[in-house]
Amino acid sequence: MYAVVRRYEGVTDPAEAGRVVNEEFVPLLGQVEGFVAYYWVDAGGGVMLSTSVFQDRAGAEQSTARASDFVRDRLATLLPNPPQVTAGEVVAHA
Repeated sequence: MYAVVRRYEGVTDPAEAGRVVNEEFVPLLGQVEGFVAYYWVDAGGGVMLSTSVFQDRAGAEQSTARASDFVRDRLATLLPNPPQVTAGEVVAHA
């Protein structure tokens, strides 16, 4: 499996960002081949995190492209700063 974590800082409206992600982005992400799981977390203080898990790197890379397009098109005012992106092979899980 392969995971991607994105950290967004300076989120202007976490509740609205969560609503849009849940209603619009999650269904898009679920269509990516190899999709396993997705989590959107409000860490407080204008920080939100996403964690995506896929069967392989190809799915994770496709999700990164979709996320970039989605943020640009639908969330630019809510997520004004580019995310810090960390990705890699899952080496342990429960």
